[in-house]
Amino acid sequence: MEKSLRLNIVNKRKMDLQVHQTGRPPATLALFCKVVDNFGDIGICWRLARQLQQEHSIAVTLWVDDLPSFQRICPEVQLALEVQDIASVTVRHWRDQDGLFSPDDIADIVIEFFACNIPPGYIEAMAKCNPRPVWLNLEGLTAEQWVEGCHTLPSPHPSYSLAKHFFFPGFNDKTGGLLRESVLDQQRLAFQADPAAMSAFLSQFGLSQADMDATKVSLFCYPHAPVKDLFDAWQQAAAPVVCLVPEGVAKDAVEKFLGTPAKAGASVRDGALTVRVLPFVPQQDYDKLLWACDLNFVRGEDSFVRAQWANKPFVWHIYPQDENLHHVKLRAFLNTYTAATDNLIALSHVWNGMSETQDWSTLWQDFQTDLPEIANLSITWQEKMTSIGDMTSNMLKFVSAIRLASTKDTV
Repeated sequence: MEKSLRLNIVNKRKMDLQVHQTGRPPATLALFCKVVDNFGDIGICWRLARQLQQEHSIAVTLWVDDLPSFQRICPEVQLALEVQDIASVTVRHWRDQDGLFSPDDIADIVIEFFACNIPPGYIEAMAKCNPRPVWLNLEGLTAEQWVEGCHTLPSPHPSYSLAKHFFFPGFNDKTGGLLRESVLDQQRLAFQADPAAMSAFLSQFGLSQADMDATKVSLFCYPHAPVKDLFDAWQQAAAPVVCLVPEGVAKDAVEKFLGTPAKAGASVRDGALTVRVLPFVPQQDYDKLLWACDLNFVRGEDSFVRAQWANKPFVWHIYPQDENLHHVKLRAFLNTYTAATDNLIALSHVWNGMSETQDWSTLWQDFQTDLPEIANLSITWQEKMTSIGDMTSNMLKFVSAIRLASTKDTV
């Protein structure tokens, strides 16, 4: 309690300083996150929270229910604290749906990530605010066309004079775009233009010069991915492959290949394939890993988006859904993605269980021949995504439009 009180005093002083400097109080924002996909949900929310604070000077409170998963991508997280300040973002442990709130507790902007159902007491207090906060449901990313008709639609609350608006990230200007920090491209270009920096980054994980010269692949997937089949193909490949896999990912297949527990630092070479187990790294280092590899296998949404900003070929392992609805989402993306060659589509389908192959070696060889072309096409894709504008800025423009419309309605 004493730590929480001190933290609130510090945050109040920060806000008072900003009022003194700008003449107006900063906007406040509450972001609610329930962790379903271990690292994707909190990964997106943590990037969003930092960008809102760092680039838009918004005082952000991030409510998250799973601190251990958060700590894996942000080592500064302290599991025992109910409230803590990390990178100037207030992080609160969201334990349950209980709690009493007053209008003074309510942020100017309230975001629930992926329909996570914020506490009823918080909603009740929102309804008592004047003016009402802007309430958004930040939805999951999909290339399906139906989201264009749902993006920014309001959903009136059945009991209170409140409306929640749906906000969809996406791949065209009829959606919200993709999450991207303003300095990201500059940081990537500087890193990729510096071979010594890339070599130093990879060498900390034990890579030798021979490993640097091999085809470097990062592997991040769900447990049901056909990793053993891919490993078999890589063992028989004509050129060496170094697979970098975070600890805990594809555990069964990795341990079978290694013949030992898949702990960070473990490494085995068999045939053309070397598998190295990496420690889980903070988000900024994961970006560098994507930038340094020749090919990235990614999963879910967060790493999927970061791979698109890496300007490198990638293969997406989509989050599984009932009745294979994820296959519909995958097809929609591959139909949209301008860097999707026929061989990338074929590998993506097999990787996600949409089709089968009896010849993984040929599947890999055919795909590998496309890597230079995919890399070139990725640049065009990134330019297209950049032209839409970044999701955070687009979202704040929409918030401003809602506020303006609300002001006119009350005049």
